[in-house]
Amino acid sequence: MGSEHNPADSPGAQRYNRIHRWLGIADAGLGFALLVVLVATRGSAALRDIAYRAASQHYAVAVLFYVAMLLVIGKALGAGLDYYGFRLEHHYQLSNQKLGSWLWDQAKEFLLGLVIAGILVELVYFLIRQFPEHWWIAAWALFLGLFVLLAQVAPILLLPIFYKFEPLENEELKERLVRMSQRAGTRVRGVYKWHLSAKSKKANAALTGLGATRRIILADTLLDNYSDDEIEAVLAHELGHHVHQHILKSIAVQAAVTLIGFWAANEVLHYAVDQRMFETISDFANLPLLVLVSTVLSLVLMPALNAYSRFNERQADRYCFQSVPSVEPFITAMNKLAGQNLAERAPSKWVELLFHSHPAIAKRVAAAEAWQGAGR
Repeated sequence: MGSEHNPADSPGAQRYNRIHRWLGIADAGLGFALLVVLVATRGSAALRDIAYRAASQHYAVAVLFYVAMLLVIGKALGAGLDYYGFRLEHHYQLSNQKLGSWLWDQAKEFLLGLVIAGILVELVYFLIRQFPEHWWIAAWALFLGLFVLLAQVAPILLLPIFYKFEPLENEELKERLVRMSQRAGTRVRGVYKWHLSAKSKKANAALTGLGATRRIILADTLLDNYSDDEIEAVLAHELGHHVHQHILKSIAVQAAVTLIGFWAANEVLHYAVDQRMFETISDFANLPLLVLVSTVLSLVLMPALNAYSRFNERQADRYCFQSVPSVEPFITAMNKLAGQNLAERAPSKWVELLFHSHPAIAKRVAAAEAWQGAGR
């Protein structure tokens, strides 16, 4: 049952989210199955041998060829699911993107993934060859540094590959948001209009970047359909993450998880060598096993990490309630976002537990109403 402030999910929203969820599960399952097959058979070794021949036995070049082949196979296997996802967004009238534009995005995404994966894998196997006993500690430190670097450069180097951004022309709104950011104790380097409507009918906003790249981005789909008060409420939530230092805390959590992951990977790789699955741990045919360890760890920790994320989101919501004159714009913005993005307002307990990094919208609206009712 819904209410004026908390309407019930439409059958369309329920169907869309159910299909979208199963699509994600199928995609993850397909990738997992590919890794298992490559490890359990001689498939990975065969790809390694092909890579060596193509690279004229040069190790570093062979690693790059191997990564490229692995990504091509994975992309080919998932192409049907990717296209179904593209059609799903159109079926539910959530996408404006034409097929040609989508294919071009897929190509850019693949090439960007190849560059990033190629660099990371090259570095990992370089460290394995140089420090076979302690490579995992060096790799952990390196990955942590690269994680922070990517968070810094994403707004200026990565996002513009897929979307157009321009400085926000609404000076009144811009000044209002900058003042709010200053009150939250952060300095933004600009407020930008994000041309999301070229591809999607969904709305979004974010506080992106770190340090000199910190900026506010507002989707044009948000600017065109929401009042300044509602946009201010949405940004107040984002600023709540800064106030509560969620970025630094998330980096710390990521550091701990990554350290456990690399330790586990090292143990598994040495066990695989002992079992004669591979001659040495620097045999890059063991890359699927390395990725499998990471995948299993991510699946095991996902409910806990989602719970931690939902806790952070609730803290950010409370900061929003404290920062805006009235919570009413937050409530209306949440419901408009749910309708525009076809989000589930009230997913089942298990769906929220396993899949949602944000609290259910119904719970967020109820928390705002309780805050309002308490007269705070």
